[in-house]
Amino acid sequence: MHLACRKEGRQGSIRTRHRGGKGAVCRVGTQRAMMESLQPVVPVNQCTGATRERFLEDIYPLRKPVVLKGIDLGPCITKWTVDYLSQASGSKEVKVHVSAVPQMDFLSKNFVYRTLPFDEFIKRAAETKHTEYFISEDEKYYLRSLGDDPRKEIADIRKQFPLLADDICVPEYFEKEQFFSSVFRISSAGLQLWTHYDVMDNFLIQVAGNKKVVLYSPRDAPYLYLSGTKSEVLDIDKPDLKKYPLFAKARRYECQLKSGDVLFIPALWFHNVTSEEFGIGVNVFWRHLSPNCYDKTDTYGNKDLTAASRAMQILDRALKTLEELPEEYRDFYGRLMVLRIQEKTRSTKYE
Repeated sequence: MHLACRKEGRQGSIRTRHRGGKGAVCRVGTQRAMMESLQPVVPVNQCTGATRERFLEDIYPLRKPVVLKGIDLGPCITKWTVDYLSQASGSKEVKVHVSAVPQMDFLSKNFVYRTLPFDEFIKRAAETKHTEYFISEDEKYYLRSLGDDPRKEIADIRKQFPLLADDICVPEYFEKEQFFSSVFRISSAGLQLWTHYDVMDNFLIQVAGNKKVVLYSPRDAPYLYLSGTKSEVLDIDKPDLKKYPLFAKARRYECQLKSGDVLFIPALWFHNVTSEEFGIGVNVFWRHLSPNCYDKTDTYGNKDLTAASRAMQILDRALKTLEELPEEYRDFYGRLMVLRIQEKTRSTKYE
């Protein structure tokens, strides 16, 4: 994997595309119309041919997602076919997610982990119906590459898939010492990953197939019904608004990724990814803060920053202390705590 692009495209400008929605008289249609009125779709900005300088000066400081187009990603765009990948990686065993349903849910674990030779895995992932399967003939497959010892080693395509790493050119829009991991991803058509956030900036490089990516600002975290880093709202297109009424307030950002596109996802932005076709991609994560800010045991890039973890532990202890008070006092001082937190932490970054 070349961390420097061999050729940068012509500098371009950011542009947007608008997408409308249709209401309907049926219950589902009415709900969708309500969602679109309360949760309008905001197209993710695009930038064609952004140089490193333009990215760092004009795009990166805004801390918002952007689809980068026209970047030279190397021969992977044409070389990474099913046959080529099968030959290049052979019978190397990989641990994959197998799901009987398209919408994967990490919280309820509606999938199983299975180990397959890579060539067998990619053959199955590219199929829509299977003659050999674990759960059902239309099961879905998902690979998120891991280090040889996931508890101690990060995913790095240069180490786990060295022959493939030579084919891809990652835009060098960050310093080499900031690099954290490069995650090889392969998804069956129709597979949808749960909504979650990461604590590091990353590039989602789409090598093959089309993806739909829906994102939510960190400011909308109160509306996403979080459990750890993940949202409990599994179906973001047809959510149960009786169960999750605040979800309708979240502002939905959306983009379509095609082969050769690179999506910049800033840290803390929630994202939900659907592979509309058999998809191949690489995520590259980098540390945009001091290394001391991150949990040293984190090999996935999704553990909260150490200071944030400490603050949450202190908050939990404070809330437990409030339980010693009568209800009306607990309510009053709880509200004062909320006001104090808002006064000390409020930011206009995402407005």
